[in-house]
Amino acid sequence: TFSMSIAATDERDRGQPTSWSAAIDALAAGRSFDPSTQGLNYLDDGDNPAQRLFVLCAGNIDQTALSVDHLDRSDIDPIHDPGQAWNALTVGAMTEKSVISDPAWASWQPVARPGELSPWSTTGVTFAEAWPIKPDVVFEGGNVVMNPMGGVDFPCTDLSLLTTNFKPSEKFFVSSWATSAATAQAARLAALISADYPSYWPETLRALVVHSAEWSSQMQTHLRGASGKRARAKLVQRYGFGVPNAERALRSANDALTLVAQSRIRPFIKGKMGELHFFDLPWPRDVLAELGASPVRLRITLSYFIEPNPGRRGWKHRHRYASHGLRFEVKGPTESPEEFRKRLNKQALEEDEAKPSKGGDSSEWYLGAQARNRGSLHSDFLSCNAADLAERGVIAVYPVSGWWKDQPKRDRSERGARYALVVSIETPGVETDIWTPVAAQVGIPISIKT
Repeated sequence: TFSMSIAATDERDRGQPTSWSAAIDALAAGRSFDPSTQGLNYLDDGDNPAQRLFVLCAGNIDQTALSVDHLDRSDIDPIHDPGQAWNALTVGAMTEKSVISDPAWASWQPVARPGELSPWSTTGVTFAEAWPIKPDVVFEGGNVVMNPMGGVDFPCTDLSLLTTNFKPSEKFFVSSWATSAATAQAARLAALISADYPSYWPETLRALVVHSAEWSSQMQTHLRGASGKRARAKLVQRYGFGVPNAERALRSANDALTLVAQSRIRPFIKGKMGELHFFDLPWPRDVLAELGASPVRLRITLSYFIEPNPGRRGWKHRHRYASHGLRFEVKGPTESPEEFRKRLNKQALEEDEAKPSKGGDSSEWYLGAQARNRGSLHSDFLSCNAADLAERGVIAVYPVSGWWKDQPKRDRSERGARYALVVSIETPGVETDIWTPVAAQVGIPISIKT
């Protein structure tokens, strides 16, 4: 995992790939650009390139532009290059810091409410809809203060983070703030997951960090007021998928089951759509059926790394920038396997032809297909009753168009494109054990405490 807290300060890109973000995407996928051939090279000689996770800062509001109306300011200040990189984990800043004890700031007040976006954080609100949802997540980045006249200032130690000084011979600790501080925390969480699960790929680490994230109650007040999926997507471009939680990223709970799959798929075969993967999951069907009409939540996160198109001419269109795309779908409660397969084939064809997504079950999802199917990380929620979810234990992953399909000579599908699929079931407000039945199905030893 590589953490980088520097970014460009211009605002011309607004989500579109650049030489810098494309280089990040290539390096994350284990490739590098070759200026002499205008192609991509593997960074090693084997069939398995050295993928890596880049954790990037979203970039900061210029200190001269800090405002009391900080949400409006952040919404029009786009994430800085290379934070728009498809394969990176891009980190914005939020804050819970709102208590000022220092008497030197007695007449000042915090600008942002607890649980709100930090005044420092840039966002992806102004990104064109073709480009990825950014930031992916937010971490604590501190707050700033305002005086009764509306003036804004920083740093206030009470509203900043404490970290070690890079020159300990001079002093041990210093204050830190903004998206640099947030990015360091995200990289730490990715490292903790990797230490506990050394077989997990960088794609999986990114998936688990995002999958563990939740919006604060303050963020949810805005999300509840959104007029529809399009408005929700704009708010996700402000807050990402929320604040990650190490406990959720590392462990399942009795009432919150998480399943993780790592696999390879061949997106294309001789210029045509290739494989389609079905996961018949170890589903706690009997327990869910017994819960009947009780509300449950299904969350799915799909993470993979694309290879960027070596030619800049392809960077203005997402299907021509990315080597391939992947999508997930869940079987409907009354669908047969054949009906499910036909629906997937139709959806893949429509996206290949750049037609708007229609039908399917996207209307049941919190974001829906049009919003979530951007970039190379897709996460969404489905809320329904438990009996309905009991019949949805089949999930599919399938490919959609990319430049590999249009350039068979450069197509790397035969090597297999890696992806991570993370699935969780939660039973909020209902005390029931959905973990033990699944553990028994997959052969995990179960210890019983007396």
